[in-house]
Amino acid sequence: MAALLGGAAAALLRRGAGAVLGAGQRRHRHKEKWATTAPRIPSTRLALHHFDTSYSLHLGELWPSVRAGLLCEQKYGALLNNFSAVDHVTQELELLNATDFVSEALQKAQQSQRGVAAREAVRGSQEGCVQGRTVIQAETSPPFRASISPKIKCYTFPRGDITRFCPARPDILGLLGYYLMDAASLLPVLALDVQQDDLVLDLCAAPGGKTLALLQTGLCVNGGHLAANDVSISRTKRLHQIFHKYVPKEVRETVSVTSYDGRDWQDVEGDTFHKVLVDVPCTTDRHSAMEEDNNIFHKRRTKERQMLPMLQLQLLMAGILSAKPGGDVVYSTCSLSPLQNECVVERAVEIAETQFNISVHVEDLSHFRTLFQDTFSFFSGCRLGELVLPHLTANFGPMYFCKLRRM
Repeated sequence: MAALLGGAAAALLRRGAGAVLGAGQRRHRHKEKWATTAPRIPSTRLALHHFDTSYSLHLGELWPSVRAGLLCEQKYGALLNNFSAVDHVTQELELLNATDFVSEALQKAQQSQRGVAAREAVRGSQEGCVQGRTVIQAETSPPFRASISPKIKCYTFPRGDITRFCPARPDILGLLGYYLMDAASLLPVLALDVQQDDLVLDLCAAPGGKTLALLQTGLCVNGGHLAANDVSISRTKRLHQIFHKYVPKEVRETVSVTSYDGRDWQDVEGDTFHKVLVDVPCTTDRHSAMEEDNNIFHKRRTKERQMLPMLQLQLLMAGILSAKPGGDVVYSTCSLSPLQNECVVERAVEIAETQFNISVHVEDLSHFRTLFQDTFSFFSGCRLGELVLPHLTANFGPMYFCKLRRM
């Protein structure tokens, strides 16, 4: 029939047939070029395969629940900004049924210790009567003193409560009342136990949540100093943005922000700081399992990922060499990997001793498990340091942190 109608009519018929089929049913309009436009296997799937292989061995029967936590929405805490109108913000957060997990843990610990001291006193007085004589009552335990800053306050919802915090609003000075972050990210800062007159280095500071938490201790208000460094200039710009939203001008102007390669920091200011935070780049397990964007498990980043433990070791060594003798270093990652966690710490302690004649002592942080067990799920199998595991009822982390003292 097309031959009878001629070429023009045949073309019209073909176009008409295409219209009848509909745009959604046309075949062979274009062929997606997988080789150039998309990876055959998504980076998130590569990450999960890697995690299933390694973490199932490391975590054993805990891995299925941790895996479920990684793949569900992360839980956040609201870090209170002490530079803003704190009382008003506190009232708002408490009306939401959120509580400050730091002060709550300290109060429970103090009550527990008072109970232990009272029982010891009773037992001592009962045992004090010997042959009609009354001897001096046994000495009670000293007052509870946690090696964390009580000025850092972070509000969280109870276990199992998946309520989200609303974005913070600015006060009359334009400062936001709280900063939303994974509450487990505060634990490395708490472990550092910053005092107001300390010289503190945050070696890998961006994007800025832990740096902001360091400032909540009153560090740059009462004689101390904070040096915030990150190798990426674009990330230090993000750090400046955080400061502008949360920190008064007179305080943020006292913070030194630099973009050195952190591995070379000891050449800039070695043997200088009382406290050093080394929050290193890592596989960022939650992000890697959930997000394709900037995923370190992308095939183009394979070599970068394989070199992470070496980079982490170099950064931790720079942190140790930047600390004063007697100074403290806290190493942290947001990974479950023992290769990025305990193994890096063990190797750094060995290198410090053999190559630099520096003795490094790994501090016991097991009291953090006791203090914060109501808020976080901890892994009991860490050889060194502490590890927060994601869990559906308390979906924070992962967060590994380990405290070292340069002797």
